[in-house]
This record gives sequence, C-alpha cells and structure tokens, in this order.
Amino acid sequence: MNMPETETGRRSSSFDANQTSDGGLFLSVLNKVAARYCNALLDKMDAGILSGSVHGSLPDGSTRILGGRGSGPDAEMNIRSWRALVRIGWAGSVGLYEGWAAREWDSPDPVQIFDLFVRNRRSLGDSARASGFARVSAKMLHWLRRNNKAGARRNIEFHYDLGNAFYAAWLDESMTYSSALFTAPILPGETLEQAQANKNAAMLARLALNDGDSLLEIGCGWGGLALAALQHRDVDYHGITLSREQKTYADTRLDAAGFGGQADISITDYRDVTGQFDAIASVEMVEAVGQGYWPDYLDCIARNLKSGGRAAIQYIRIEDDIFDAYAGSADFIQRYIFPGGMLLSESRFRKLAEQRGLAWQDQADFGLHYAETLCRWRKSFNAAASEGMLPAGFDENFIRLWQFYLMYCEGGFRGGGINVAQVTLVKEQSMPRI
Repeated sequence: MNMPETETGRRSSSFDANQTSDGGLFLSVLNKVAARYCNALLDKMDAGILSGSVHGSLPDGSTRILGGRGSGPDAEMNIRSWRALVRIGWAGSVGLYEGWAAREWDSPDPVQIFDLFVRNRRSLGDSARASGFARVSAKMLHWLRRNNKAGARRNIEFHYDLGNAFYAAWLDESMTYSSALFTAPILPGETLEQAQANKNAAMLARLALNDGDSLLEIGCGWGGLALAALQHRDVDYHGITLSREQKTYADTRLDAAGFGGQADISITDYRDVTGQFDAIASVEMVEAVGQGYWPDYLDCIARNLKSGGRAAIQYIRIEDDIFDAYAGSADFIQRYIFPGGMLLSESRFRKLAEQRGLAWQDQADFGLHYAETLCRWRKSFNAAASEGMLPAGFDENFIRLWQFYLMYCEGGFRGGGINVAQVTLVKEQSMPRI
C-alpha cells in the first residue's frame, strides 16, 4: 500500500494510560508501565527501520507509522492487544508468532512484515529479538533437542512424519520439499513441478555421473532426486533417511518406476554410513543437523566420497551479519517447526569443509526462487485447508501455525537475510590432517 506523507515515526495519538484507569490505582500504574514499555519499543523499532515502513493501528485507536526513510515494503500491522508488543519485545520471533496465533495482531499481508524486519536486520539490531530469561530458556530448550542420534530421529519424526498424505495435499506432484529452481526471470507460467525438475537437473550436473557410478544421497526425502538420477544414468543408488514415512513412499515410487533393483533406501543416521561412493548428493538436509554436528556431517562426506569424487549440496544459510545473534537463541522455526535445526553460517561451514579436503566450487545462490517456491506452497496449502483436503486430525491451530511458517520463511528470503545455494564439494586427492 502507498503510505501517506508523514513525519517518520509520527503517531496520530499516543497511548494515554490515564484513559483506561477506571480500575483504580493498581490498574493505572500498570497501564503507565505498559504505555512506557510499548512506546519505547516502537520508538526503537522506528529508529531501526531504514528501508520500507509499517503502518500500524494500536489498541487505543491511535495509528503510527514506523520507518518511511527509504524504499522497501509498505507493510500494515493491526495490533489488537498491547500484549502483542510485549511478546515481541520479550521473545522475538517466537512472541511474534504467539501473538499472531492468539489473534493479538494481524495484517493483510504478513509476508511484508517479515520481509521488512529481515531487510532491516542490521539497523534493528536486537529490538525484535528475544531477551533476558526468554532468550536463555529458548536456547536451553534448543540444546535439549539437539541432534545426537536419538534426538535426530525424534526431531525428524516431529516434522517429516506428519504423514505422506499431509504433504501430498499441497506439494507439487513431484513431492519435493525444497527450493525449486525457476528459469530466470521467474514467470507465473512455469510450473513448480518443472522448476523442481530444473533443480534436480542442476544437482545432477554438478555430480557428472557416469553409468555404473555409485551415488549416496544424505536425506533422500520422498525419492524425487533418486528417480531423476536413475532416469539420468545407470547408477547404483543408496539413499538414507530417518523418516519411515519418507522411506515407505520413496520405496514404492522407485519400485513402480522399475528401479527397485538399482535403489536401496535405509533408515540410517548419516554418522553411521560406511562405504565408498563416486558421488554424494544432499538437498537441504544439513539445516536439520545443528551447528555442533556440522563437523560430523562433513566427516561423513569426506570419509565416504572416493578420492576425486564430487558432492552436490543444496543448503540454506543465514547471513553472517546476524548469525551470532541467531545462534545465541532459538527462533520461531526452531521452537515450533524444526526442533534442533540450524541454518548455516556459510563462512564457518565452508572453512570446516576445506579443512577436510573438500574444495568449495561453483556456488550458485537463488534465494528469490525459494521465496517463489514458498509463495506457491502457501497458496496450495491454503487451498487444501479451505477445501478440507488436509488429512483428519490437523486442527485450526496447526493450520495457522503452518500458514505463519510458510509466510515467515517467504519474507525471510525476500528480505535477504536468508538465502539458498547449491555448491559442489570436490574431494582432494590427498586428505589433509584436521
């Protein structure tokens, strides 16, 4: 929406605690404290929004515009309860979700809100991040859900074993749950299924497979890349997953395509893989590993990849300018969607790879393609929910959680704070000592 010209941060009326003080002295004092806290938080956010603006309506009937200094999203946020601002100031993105779930705030387009916060991540600093006890407790809970072998299986089951019918209701026909790669420029006429095929083709091109090669896939999903690889070359394929739902679907899919004899999928932790492979692929699995286990993940690749072999990795990163703040707590996704997860710090992860003799080559970023993928998933998910196509057992609270999740991620990619990339890791002929 186009914002009216206004002085930056101007309020049409301020929150006056005295106007709701009929409840006596205690309520009057409480309202004054709330007024001071909420207006101070809004002032801090206003100072930090250098790109775009937020037009907000407040519970007392006033309106306020934050930002408006430079080009960017023109977002709208209707705050129905002061509690929503308290939640944000206390618990960051977790509080943002919990306030939305409680209907304490809404927006005609929450993606723009998330885009704006991420786009202004440097200047906003910690003004929309968890603080104090909320930060410490979030980090502790995240640590308790870390991805040791038992925890990794629980965490994968928490997300991926929601059921094949659930994902089939809104993913495209290829059953691919990772970023597609559209033909540039992104056009509405290109189907998501075609863009997912493009992504698989790009991954396979990095591997330079020959007939007779052996291919390991770490985190095989529902078998989309496996099927593309087997159709591409006469390879010996081995995929690993911790999701029994995914294994069942992928096995059935590959058998139906006539590749059952060439494909083996097992319930295996990546740390337990043995053998030598000509090539290794892994699409958006490393985000489920957690920072403490990045060395183990890369050890798996270095140990099981033949000398001179190639690994193709598709990964999601969070930019280094906010990684330390991100890693110092746990955000909405880690709390409610992917327990134990952690987006990559590319610089840290690359250093660990190179220490293991894995040369980092031909990195290609395509973050806006993920934003488009998420937008299409969101529309499909909303249609499935409204038409009653989701399996029984998913209540309104769960549906709203996933709606928020898909919008939150889309805004992150549009705002540039997170990105998706493919890279080729080539195992050097002689391994260095770590």
